[in-house]
Amino acid sequence: MKIGFIGLGIMGESMCENIVKKHDDKVYCSDLNKAQVAKLQGVGAIGCDNNIEVAKNADVIISMVPKSEHVKALYTELLPYIDSTKICIDMSTIDPSVSQEVAKMIKAKGAQFADAPVVKSKPAAIAGQLGIYVGCDEKLFPVIEPILKYMGCNIIRMGNNGMGLVMKICHNTLVAQIQNGVNETINLAKRYGVSIEDFATAISYGGGQNFYLDGQWKNLQNENWTTAFSIENMHKDLGICARMSEESKFPMPGAANAKAVYDKCMENGIGKEDFRATFKAVRGDFND
Repeated sequence: MKIGFIGLGIMGESMCENIVKKHDDKVYCSDLNKAQVAKLQGVGAIGCDNNIEVAKNADVIISMVPKSEHVKALYTELLPYIDSTKICIDMSTIDPSVSQEVAKMIKAKGAQFADAPVVKSKPAAIAGQLGIYVGCDEKLFPVIEPILKYMGCNIIRMGNNGMGLVMKICHNTLVAQIQNGVNETINLAKRYGVSIEDFATAISYGGGQNFYLDGQWKNLQNENWTTAFSIENMHKDLGICARMSEESKFPMPGAANAKAVYDKCMENGIGKEDFRATFKAVRGDFND
């Protein structure tokens, strides 16, 4: 079974590399950044000049691109080359409704489609230890699960098309709200003389312990904003959540508050920094 991978960004690069290392058949890849394609060729992938070349050669087409409009444009481009012999797996984080629209388009050609967005960041992508939420037909899941296991160690089918993305957006929105709570309470504690290290230790003794603080307090203390998962990506996800909240007529004031912090970061030009850099906005760095 030949695999094609489209989109070799921060996450896609390492995800594709893990497939190349673990899969016993050919792996094709493409990206707008030809240097990234060359890098994957260096570990054994077959570099392609364009996405169509990937689609023509691969039995399984995996995509990892930034936004809803990119996914829709990609599969519209590939549609003439997709038939009943193909399986398409989109691992991008996009609007569930757009993914469902793409799924219908692909299935109309006789092909199979899954949304399989990932959680965790670059280190987990390198290690092949991503969490993966899958939305697909029940019979497709056992077919694609071995491929997903090249990239992740915690894989769960959430339901039919679009449901993997529903879960991904709920997950990231919860992370953003936890993060915002951490940022606010750290800054309050600091005003009373509590160090970030002592804060993290004290929180670990009680019910407030959380994965975000445990993993990030040293970076916050050292003001290390090196990007593993960017502000602009989380901002995109919170925007999707806002649309889902509106669609479902379910107000989410906590999510709106977190999004306002991300809005401020984007307005102040730090979208490329790691999402923990929202700490600066909460601290008041961008107040007029």
